Amino acid sequence: MPSATARHILVDSEEKCSSLKEQIAEGAEFTELAKQHSSCPSGRDGGDLGSFGPGMMVPEFDKVVFSAEVGTVQGPVKTQFGYHLLEVTSRED
Repeated sequence: MPSATARHILVDSEEKCSSLKEQIAEGAEFTELAKQHSSCPSGRDGGDLGSFGPGMMVPEFDKVVFSAEVGTVQGPVKTQFGYHLLEVTSRED
């Protein structure tokens, strides 16, 4: 069964999400931005969501996690919770 590990930053607007993505592209540290800006409790752990399989996250999240290139920041991804920047840190098929 496939599994993945990922980290994310959850914010309330697409603009803020895009701004954080630009900061990461310019060299800002994902984990530090997660600690400062993420509204998810995982933020205090640098956005780390641990390991999970298909169907354990909301569908929009799942779609990205199990298709995106490992190690690249994806987003903004809109879900019922808000806007996410998402990075798959590992994946096994």
